[in-house]
Amino acid sequence: MKRISGYRSGRLHPHVLPVLIWLVAAVGVGVLFHHRSQRFEVLGIAQGEVREIAATCTGRLKSVPVQLFEEVRKGDVVAVIDTVLDNEYLEAELATVSAEIQHLQAELVNTQETLLAEAANLETDRIAARRRFSVDVENARLRVLELKTMLETDRIMLEDLQLNDQIFMTRNLSDQDDTTHYERQKMKVEYNALAKKIEENEHLLAQADSDLEQARQRRDEFAQRQLEYPAMDSALEVIHRAIKVQEQRMEELSARRVALVLKSPIDGVVSQILRRPVRRTAEGVVRQMIGRAGEAVLEGDPILTVANSKSSEIIAWVGGEHLGRVREGMVVKLIKENEPAQIASSQVTYLGPIMEVMPQQLWIISDIPQWGRPMLIPIPPGLKLIPGETVGIRGL
Repeated sequence: MKRISGYRSGRLHPHVLPVLIWLVAAVGVGVLFHHRSQRFEVLGIAQGEVREIAATCTGRLKSVPVQLFEEVRKGDVVAVIDTVLDNEYLEAELATVSAEIQHLQAELVNTQETLLAEAANLETDRIAARRRFSVDVENARLRVLELKTMLETDRIMLEDLQLNDQIFMTRNLSDQDDTTHYERQKMKVEYNALAKKIEENEHLLAQADSDLEQARQRRDEFAQRQLEYPAMDSALEVIHRAIKVQEQRMEELSARRVALVLKSPIDGVVSQILRRPVRRTAEGVVRQMIGRAGEAVLEGDPILTVANSKSSEIIAWVGGEHLGRVREGMVVKLIKENEPAQIASSQVTYLGPIMEVMPQQLWIISDIPQWGRPMLIPIPPGLKLIPGETVGIRGL
């Protein structure tokens, strides 16, 4: 009985044990912080160049030919935007240009007949010959313009067929009935026929450009051999200027159809293909990936981010007792604890003008913000750090 009572008297009080555990933990934390302070004074974060690529105009995304985490080189195409808006009816404008060309062709025929009739009354046929050469040039210009108009119209139709085919491809194959299959086959036939027509017209356009150049050469050679006469008849000059107007309109329409190509400004890795809010639900904002063909984008909409996989500098925040000792040009030691562990020398090249809130990963207590004055330290050659990696800094 004495042994039992003695044993009970030697047991710890139940309330004392938690206190002892807490004290041991506190001492352990203190030892860890003391050990850390012996190794370095502050922590810094390795920084790498990051570029966000955004739409420079409103349009519709045609393609994003890169994947997440894919390596890209400076100048690589990362996005293509169709700048033709839904409210821009290019087909109607092209039809107007085509109608105006036909009108000018009819006028040119009548003018040519008038000029030829007048030339019959001249003592020589020099002026008439020169007029014929000029008429040949204008006819050739009209033919080139006509073919360009046809090509632009057919290309728009071809792109529409291609987009419709992509829409069919996104459907579940099990949901496609015979009618859908028939429509798709019909669409493919139309696409192939239109593509062949475009190819033929491109050959005709190349021939028409060659004919125009030859007509100009014949006119110029004839003009050099003949005596100079007053300016051409006013009627032909009017048609010449009208053709020039339609040529400029055609160039403007063609320029508007040229897709906007966005290129990577740096060598790096696609670190993000950005998302944007599309609708709000009871659970929150639903976000949708930008990067699919047909997505509408506004000017300034971010599309993706390219990050350099190599760090070039370290940014750290200093406060407390070290704040008054830091100066630009100060030599410091950089301590990398992650494998492979490294120590290197560098110097402070820049001190921020104001105190800032440190990134949360540097807070000692995760829910209590810490403040510090930022400083910039270049990474010396040989020290291998990835962007976002923490580095110890000693020597402040």
